Amino acid sequence: MRSSSIARWLQSAALLAVCVAPVLFTTNGHAEELKVWRHGVVEAKSDAGFVFMAAEGGFGKKEGLDIKMIQFKGDAIALRALLAGELDSYEGSPGAPIIAAAHGGNVKIAGCYWPGLTYGIYSKPDINTVADLKGKTLAISAPGALPDLLARAALEKSHVPLNEVHFSVMGSDSDRFKAVAAGIVDAAAASTGFLPLAKKNNLKLLVNAHDDLPQYLRFCVQVSDKSINERGADLAKFLAAEMQAWQYALDNRDKEVALTNKITHAKADDPRAPYIYDEVKRISAIDPTMPLPMDKLAWMRDLLLKTGNLKTTVDVNKLVAPGPREAALKLLGK
Repeated sequence: MRSSSIARWLQSAALLAVCVAPVLFTTNGHAEELKVWRHGVVEAKSDAGFVFMAAEGGFGKKEGLDIKMIQFKGDAIALRALLAGELDSYEGSPGAPIIAAAHGGNVKIAGCYWPGLTYGIYSKPDINTVADLKGKTLAISAPGALPDLLARAALEKSHVPLNEVHFSVMGSDSDRFKAVAAGIVDAAAASTGFLPLAKKNNLKLLVNAHDDLPQYLRFCVQVSDKSINERGADLAKFLAAEMQAWQYALDNRDKEVALTNKITHAKADDPRAPYIYDEVKRISAIDPTMPLPMDKLAWMRDLLLKTGNLKTTVDVNKLVAPGPREAALKLLGK
């Protein structure tokens, strides 16, 4: 995405009319006693049990919060909602926040709970290498979102010029996977949760981000300065609730898979939720302590410079807000 486009996004953020599909969770009928916390997430898929556990599992209530989970087609749209004051926090790739910060965007990275990227690029069977994508159509999400930046990272690593690939912007991971399975596009960026369905659709995983791009972060929690300055105590409680929820999900496979199926309306025998749970455990994709891996953030910044998303460098140390995470750990006695 060009820097001028990012600038226009930031200039229009205050006027944003966010089109979202809210999924609201309350517990025991006492939401009126709790403080509302609005958290943006990418549209639910086969890892939803991890993402929604804090709200659905009662961990928010335990910390005195009514966590409202608000779904978006892509994390770049959630960023716009945060900048427009529609959210208190959101989770997604740190790429878009880094770009936004370069243009004066009021956003900070509070921690990264999903440092291992369970994501990839699926392709038709006749595409054997990333270089084979020259002249082909690759489905991504909104410019600056995870699928877009991952695709650019994979192309850059294989020395494939971006102008030699046709990008097609499509909504969710499910939309993109269906598009490549139907032959509408040649390749698509989507979660590795779709791997159990790939063989059935005669598709291959052309790029496995965990192996091919190990420095790429998946989910970080982003907040605005307003959330930090005006709701610092609530922010710490929200992060504490999330930390407890992620650990609970990691320790309870059946509970996590069942919640995923409930949120996504998947059948009990759908293979995707169990697959992604086992993959998360196998590669230690989730860290409930929400570290701030500065080396990976610096790698992301350097990647954005190479792909032209950033025109000038950014000091990643100024992009992070470690205070809320430290406060959350203290609440948990850690």
